[in-house]
Amino acid sequence: MLSKKTKKMIQKLNLSKKDFDDIQAAVEKEEKKTSGEIALALIRESDSYSFWELFFSVIVGGFVFSLLLPLSPFFEKFLASFLWTYSSWQLPAVIGLITFFVIALIFNIANIPSIDRFIIPYVVRHRAVYLRALRHFVESGVYATRDHSGILIFISVMEREVRILADIGLAEKIEQEKWNTIAQELSAAFKANAVKEGLEKAIHDCGLLLQEHFPLQEDNPNELADGLVVLEVAE
Repeated sequence: MLSKKTKKMIQKLNLSKKDFDDIQAAVEKEEKKTSGEIALALIRESDSYSFWELFFSVIVGGFVFSLLLPLSPFFEKFLASFLWTYSSWQLPAVIGLITFFVIALIFNIANIPSIDRFIIPYVVRHRAVYLRALRHFVESGVYATRDHSGILIFISVMEREVRILADIGLAEKIEQEKWNTIAQELSAAFKANAVKEGLEKAIHDCGLLLQEHFPLQEDNPNELADGLVVLEVAE
């Protein structure tokens, strides 16, 4: 069962049930021409990035706190006039509550993808995508095909990054730069809101490379799932 956020992501990408079927058909078509295997995975974001969101929220909260301190006399007068009895502990309590509210508010706002991309360093996002792609590469069995001729096309939406991981059999014959070129073109297609078309082209381009180095054999089992797998962040 997909989460609401993941379903919303799919809607924003304009991917319908028919699109998923067409993408699967595109993979099946290419795999009929090669002994290689193509796996696809899509994820909303490769990490929860909770630490960075909280860190940013605390920084903003600290900044707000520093702005509130010079206003202490104003708050003190307000509390003294507003409350029947005023105690010295009430002033820091009010400032603390305001600061806490700001931290909580910013932490929730930080979940917006565009803000996430702003506050999370590129190096952190880049590494998170690689590690999540590598994890799925193993968990989905791409590394375990008979001829070690599997590839994973991994798309992480929030980071706007595409990774293509090739198993050792392909890595020995095809430079990573060729996979990177296909990944960059697919990433550009996502930015242009041409998701289905971009995926179909990437599948075709990968298929051509697979056909060249791993031509079709008489015994050609289908070792990996052909469709676009949608992953959850917490998985």
